[in-house]
Parts: sequence; structure tokens; C-alpha cells
Amino acid sequence: MISNANDLMERLRKKLETERREIEELTADELERLAGNSRRAVSYALRTIRRDTEVATGRMRELLMKGWMRPLIVGLSLSLGTFGGSWATMRWLSRSIHTRIEARAELGRDIEDARRTLAQLEVDTWGLVFHEIKGERFVVVPDGVLDRPPWRVDDRPALKLSNE
Repeated sequence: MISNANDLMERLRKKLETERREIEELTADELERLAGNSRRAVSYALRTIRRDTEVATGRMRELLMKGWMRPLIVGLSLSLGTFGGSWATMRWLSRSIHTRIEARAELGRDIEDARRTLAQLEVDTWGLVFHEIKGERFVVVPDGVLDRPPWRVDDRPALKLSNE
């Protein structure tokens, strides 16, 4: 068989065309396989990122819960302690004041009883008062009882009693 340049060219062109189609098919297959691998890698990376983000978000939520709960608990404890301490102090002060008011009222009654008793004694003793000064005894009489008193005690007239 005789080949000429055109036939050779035609065979070369067909061969080049066949090789080009094979290269394009191989390239397309390789690109599809690369795209599939890329999709799987991207999909895996996306799932990993989502999972890591969820884990980090969960940890952050936990830290935030602990972060605001601790001051809340401390604040509530301090508030309750302050309230309880104030209440107890007010109760103690109230009882103390009430006790002192009752004691003062009782002392006032005792003083009034003593004044009445003293007034009654002055009436019963006619105003006479007994004094002892350096071993000597005196009876102090009301003013105006003696014209010229021989003794004076606390600038009041007095009579000296014998030591026998």
C-alpha cells in the first residue's frame, strides 16, 4: 500500500485527535476524581470545623455559666449575710432598749416609793435627823425649834447627845 503525505497527515491528525480525546477524557476523569476528593475533604473539614465550633461553644457556655454563677452566688450570700446580720442586730438592740425602758420604769417606781417613805419618815420623826460626826452624836432639829441652838450641823440647829 502506498501512502502519501496526505494519508500520513490524515493518520497523524486522527491519531492526534484520538490522543487529544483520550487526554481530555483522562483529564476530565482526573478532574472529576480530584473534585470528588476535594468535596470529601471540604465536607470533612466543614464537619470537623462545625464539631470543633460546637465543642468550643459548649465549653464557652459552661465557662460563662460558671463565670456569672460564681458572682451571683457570692452576691446572694453577701446580701443574705448582710440582711441576716442587720436583722439580728436590730432584734438585739430592740430587746436591749425594751429591757432598759422596763428597768427605768421599775427604778422610777422604786424612787417614788422611797420618796413617799422618806416623806412619811419625816412626818413620823417630826423632821428630826440623827448624825454622827467623829464619834459624837447629834440630833438635828427643824429650823425655828430652838432660839439659840448650842450646836449646828450642816448649818441646821442641833442638840448633842451624850456618849453614855
